[in-house]
Amino acid sequence: MRPDQIKDEINELGLSEKLILVEDIWDSTATRNAETPMPEWQKKELDNRYKEYKEGKLELHDWDSVHKDLREKYK
Repeated sequence: MRPDQIKDEINELGLSEKLILVEDIWDSTATRNAETPMPEWQKKELDNRYKEYKEGKLELHDWDSVHKDLREKYK
């Protein structure tokens, strides 16, 4: 089936059916996520950040303050 045919079929679905489809697609993607290789640059960056965290060199912020700051920034 071609992408445009798939879109046409999706447009025929009701809201609850679309939500179930999205959930199924997400689950399928998450299952295959382990197969997706992480680029070397990303591994290095994560390792560096973790090292800085363990050494106490990072300023940590709780989610509530981050969320508040983002809401203020993008009003």
